[in-house]
Amino acid sequence: MPTDPTSLVADRDLAALRARLTAAEPDLLADLERLVNVDCGSYTRDGVNEVAAWTADFLARLGGDVTRHADPAGALGDTVEAVFRGAPRGPRALLIGHTDTVFPVGTVAERPFRVADGIATGPGVTDMKAGLLTLLYGLQAVLATGGLPFERLTVIANPDEEIGSPVSTPHVRRVAAESDVAFVLECARANGDIVSARKGTVDYVVTITGRAAHAGVEPEKGRSAILEAAHQVVGLHALAGRWPGVTCNVGVIEGGTRPNVVAERVVLEVDLRAVDRAAMEAATAAVQALAAAPTVPDVVVVAAELHRHWPMEKLPRTERLVEHAQALAARLGFPVRDAATGGASDANTTAGMGVPTLDGLGPIGGLDHSRDEWLDAASIVPRTTLFAALLLATGRDPEIVAWRAGPPR
Repeated sequence: MPTDPTSLVADRDLAALRARLTAAEPDLLADLERLVNVDCGSYTRDGVNEVAAWTADFLARLGGDVTRHADPAGALGDTVEAVFRGAPRGPRALLIGHTDTVFPVGTVAERPFRVADGIATGPGVTDMKAGLLTLLYGLQAVLATGGLPFERLTVIANPDEEIGSPVSTPHVRRVAAESDVAFVLECARANGDIVSARKGTVDYVVTITGRAAHAGVEPEKGRSAILEAAHQVVGLHALAGRWPGVTCNVGVIEGGTRPNVVAERVVLEVDLRAVDRAAMEAATAAVQALAAAPTVPDVVVVAAELHRHWPMEKLPRTERLVEHAQALAARLGFPVRDAATGGASDANTTAGMGVPTLDGLGPIGGLDHSRDEWLDAASIVPRTTLFAALLLATGRDPEIVAWRAGPPR
């Protein structure tokens, strides 16, 4: 018979976690202000590394064996990895947060961190400085209970999630391959939902090469890349809805030189998303088929894939993690539902490898990537308590320990 999730975290443990995190709230808010007030867009290497260094120091103080993995190309910030060891027969967990934002240098000077009427604002306050601090403070609270209920728990704080995690994904995949569960600390949805499924994403650059000519004197000698681009855009947008949940958007078009020149070159930037692996494979094949069969004669179309996140599908064992989260939230006095969302995260990587994964475990916020990004400050302590309790429940659950025996995941 499955273990009752409510039996794994005693009332005294839950009360101790809540009391500890309530007492830590002023420090957490001060750290939130400090981290938000660092310009750390993905390509702002120095700012990202300032946050990475702060995170590495915090993890080292908790007793983690910390490594900073530099970007081999030197363009992006460091990936922070910290390993904690505990109960010899416990499961293995991977916790993921990111240290970058989408905002350019100068954003902090324009609109620094502030709290008004219980709402915190500032660049990256929700995505994901608050979630990163939930990870750190939640882990700190668990370690203070007297022991880590995991054989091994690894934290990865990556510098490049907002651009598809190009340098950190190998580290995530390496650790995930030996993990039983993964928790990603993006913030909860605006309505409080946690995330058990995400669409997969593929980013394309579609380059269309034609032949230039004088548009008035010898137009017949030209081969218009713009005309072909129009056909490609219509075909790409027609992929949306061809399979349930698939979306396809051409978000950027660049090309041409002058009105009196038949355009020789056009570049399209394309976002493709799908809810499951089969639909993603079919849709990506359709993108390549469009490129291989241009409408305008003698024009060459190349669809180059930049980044891919496979869909985060809700795996059978993920339901066990949802049950834990819901049971613990009810005891803390608030409901939690799990939801699917269209945005991708590092949870797509772990779930795509078959690792049961939950995301959206940070505090409640919304309007990510915008000037109006917000965080419900009152949700910080309850949600961090929930995350800490979820770690305890997961580490103590004999079913999760037994998952290592093999599929289904």
